Amino acid sequence: MKILLIQPKMNKRPMDSNLKTCMSPSLALLTLLALTPDCHDLILANENMEEINFNQNVDMVGITVTLDVMPRAVHIATEFRKRGIAVVAGGIHVTCSPESCAQYFDAICIGPAERVWGRIIEDVEKNKLQQIYIDMDGFCGSEVVSPAYGRVNKERYLYTNVVATSRGCPNRCDFCYNSCANRMYIRRPISDVLRDIKALKTRHIFFIDDNFIGDPSYTEALLNEARPMNLVWGAAVTTQILDHLDLLDLMAETGCQSLFIGFESINKGSLQSVHKDNLVEKYEQLIEAIHCRGIMVNVSMVFGLDDDGPDTFKNTLNWLVEHRIETLTSHILTPYPGTKLYRHMEDTGRICDYSLENYNTAHVVFEPAHMTKKELYDGYLWMYKEFYSFRNIIRRFPTNKKQKKAYLLFNLLYRKFGRIISFIAGLIPMRILGKIAARISYKV
Repeated sequence: MKILLIQPKMNKRPMDSNLKTCMSPSLALLTLLALTPDCHDLILANENMEEINFNQNVDMVGITVTLDVMPRAVHIATEFRKRGIAVVAGGIHVTCSPESCAQYFDAICIGPAERVWGRIIEDVEKNKLQQIYIDMDGFCGSEVVSPAYGRVNKERYLYTNVVATSRGCPNRCDFCYNSCANRMYIRRPISDVLRDIKALKTRHIFFIDDNFIGDPSYTEALLNEARPMNLVWGAAVTTQILDHLDLLDLMAETGCQSLFIGFESINKGSLQSVHKDNLVEKYEQLIEAIHCRGIMVNVSMVFGLDDDGPDTFKNTLNWLVEHRIETLTSHILTPYPGTKLYRHMEDTGRICDYSLENYNTAHVVFEPAHMTKKELYDGYLWMYKEFYSFRNIIRRFPTNKKQKKAYLLFNLLYRKFGRIISFIAGLIPMRILGKIAARISYKV
């Protein structure tokens, strides 16, 4: 059979440039590539980079679906189904809200594809496709299949050096997908992770786990095994890293350059409203612990939590600048279908926008508790504008010498002048741009 695998076009947020759409390939689709028997002909289409030819001769279409691209995925599926082509959908949104997705596709895959993808292909060949495929019971890390890194067009992406050591997160914060019913937390065998790193043939690695320290003992063992590889890497962790300073030391020793951390809010009441167990009184200690080890902090902040008011934005900005936070990823609180937050807001009648293309954390789709929707949206835009203003880029300038080049590259070339750099990047392969940034920042 000829199988077309599609990544629908993402909905950019106001601060995003085309660099965001070309950041890295979909590991979900690369995993499906690896799972597909060699007797089939596969085509990989990333709609962020190319238009989809709905009239091409294919026997089956697979679509990976995140929440905000769901409307686009439905349109794609409709066009192919009109032509009598079977369409199968999977991905995090399908897994977390299958009841809202099933009607739009010939079949959906809930949870990991490793056990069911081969069966889906066979059922398409036999014209016996089922509506739902799910086989999650007892699924473990040793069953995770390595992505087909060698089959991706590296010239199109800033980075293809992305590795997952786990799936899911042990925490269950109300607003996160990990609070959904079909989510799991598993860790891969360390030997499999090391094999993936070696396959990428680079020292520069991004660990894309939801929570790189979900199991601190596992992370410690992994980093000790990876130590001889002399990596330069970044990852996402929780504020709980402060409880594991020996592990933080090991991170610095093994080449950690930056950590993405969900601080979410500096307001205790706001954190409590979504059962986030961060301790605001320890934030300053945490930032100091990370900075003194030469590691940059990429803070995630969520605005619109139930204890947030109009003064939240200015207070947060002052706090971020005071503590010299290197980078900020900001979000408007978004109730993802399937999460505890969504169920609560729907039960209380607070959801005011059901257009899923707006569920990309850059739109107000609910009624805030202590500010208007306009105040929340305007404050969100103001935060990005002020945080990445020249004045505040200078005020946040890191004191650690090893951080300075990477700091300037991200703050100026990626955020401040991202659209200009995107235009320039259109003249040269994205991979070259990524290599130049890595060489300047980390000498790799």
